[in-house]
Amino acid sequence: MILILVLFAMIAGAQTADLVVENGLIYTVNPKQARVSALAVKDGKVLAVGENSKTHIGASTRRIDARGAAVIPGLIDSHAHMEGLGDLLGTFDFRHVKTVAEVAAMVRKAAAAQPKGAWIRGRNWDQTNWGGQFPSADDLEKAAPDHPVYLTRVDGHASWVNRRALALAGITAETPDPPGGKIHHDAKGQPTGILIDGAQGLVARKIPPATDAEIRERLARAAAECARLGLTSVHDAGVSRQGLEAYRALLKQGRLPVRVYAMIGGGGGALWREYLKRGPEIGERLTVRSVKLMADGAMGSRGAAFWQPYTDDPGNTGLLMLTREQIEKVAREAYQRGFQVNTHAIGDRANRTVLEAYGAVLQGPNDRRFRIEHAQAVAPPDFELFKKYSVIAAMQSTHATSDMRWAEQRLGPDRVLGSYAPQRFLKIGVKVANGSDFPVEDPNPLWGFYAAITRQDHQGNPKGGWFPDQRMTRQEALESWTIDGAYAAFEEQWKGSLEPGKAADFLVLSSDIMQVPPAEIVTARVTTTVLAGEVVYQDKK
Repeated sequence: MILILVLFAMIAGAQTADLVVENGLIYTVNPKQARVSALAVKDGKVLAVGENSKTHIGASTRRIDARGAAVIPGLIDSHAHMEGLGDLLGTFDFRHVKTVAEVAAMVRKAAAAQPKGAWIRGRNWDQTNWGGQFPSADDLEKAAPDHPVYLTRVDGHASWVNRRALALAGITAETPDPPGGKIHHDAKGQPTGILIDGAQGLVARKIPPATDAEIRERLARAAAECARLGLTSVHDAGVSRQGLEAYRALLKQGRLPVRVYAMIGGGGGALWREYLKRGPEIGERLTVRSVKLMADGAMGSRGAAFWQPYTDDPGNTGLLMLTREQIEKVAREAYQRGFQVNTHAIGDRANRTVLEAYGAVLQGPNDRRFRIEHAQAVAPPDFELFKKYSVIAAMQSTHATSDMRWAEQRLGPDRVLGSYAPQRFLKIGVKVANGSDFPVEDPNPLWGFYAAITRQDHQGNPKGGWFPDQRMTRQEALESWTIDGAYAAFEEQWKGSLEPGKAADFLVLSSDIMQVPPAEIVTARVTTTVLAGEVVYQDKK
């Protein structure tokens, strides 16, 4: 790689740039040339950085005067759900709704505009916004008695449905919990309308599947939103065959202004078996070389798997969705065929189970870059297992600031110390790749950067930050959203920093997030997004 970059530099000397950015505060994420004022681009790659970039200006060169604005590499969301975001942008977002009555009112309005029998969908309700009690099917009855309703919790691991939806799915008091799932019941044994993890599918499979055209439009909406927010790459955590075909169609149409590192959903399906035969698919806009597994549920809905019961729910230790043997089988297959394994694990029991399954395959330090997605609650001895097996912690800083309201209630004062703890990983040399898990969290990566360095909400609470010893420095946060995200996808050699020969993916910002007071980062915005040397978003303000 070094020789290639040297040769590139020699050839670059006589070239005219397609684009030059001047008068900027350019943070390269290259420690050898950390901050420069100019940047030249040719054929989608960085041609030069620093003042000598201006020597490549010719008659055909487009020039951007940054006027002192901050410029950073394009941001990488290392754990996201593109179709979910696109769907959310076209339905209901209950993220900021504070009462059950408000949700019901929105559902009532939607039902009035839909024919009887049409499904009403939405997501991001959060019972902790209205006191912590789960809602029930009865709360939706008057709002939509003639429409089945399916509303997904903010973490995606629980659903709230009405009586009509329960009836369509045939869920009664006698319906057993499915594997990896739980049906909530009231004191009389009747289903309440709350379905946890694997139980969601009982109703979800009754919803008419999206058409190919609908999935393309969802992904197109999500991609446009990513460009607006400064995301030039996303790791899409769980993509179906239909989703891959939609991405390919958008690529052909020139409608994919973001690079996608796709994780195949599940480890036992036909799509995974096909990729095991054919091997990884590597591209600059679409790559498929990893598989996504689910070891447990989420903490907010008490489905994350722990060794000891939840402090606020004695007797409940969560749901372990896969055994160690099942994870190990997929890991061994992936290892042999050059695929990465990325497993969702939130509770301490799930994290240990995944680490032991990985360890049986990896044995010791390696460059297979297996990942644990979220790595939220890790038992103290298990941090070293991440290091022992070179496992990447794909974490989301906004999960900490969203969950800090109730995390200690779930975990108690001891377990919470090992939770949402990026500095525990960084201090022992474990890579942390940042992300949002959108649409679980807001997709704005600048908000993720703010959460990483402050551990506070947007009002600056709590003072000093929640467990402030786990705050990232600004440089650590920037790296976790750029070069470390690239590393987590085996792509750090050609993107993630602004160096000659690397992809010309970068952003111009309204505020210098590396220097302004933290509170100002919340209102910062992306004014220009450049992908492969092409402007894919320009702020009209």
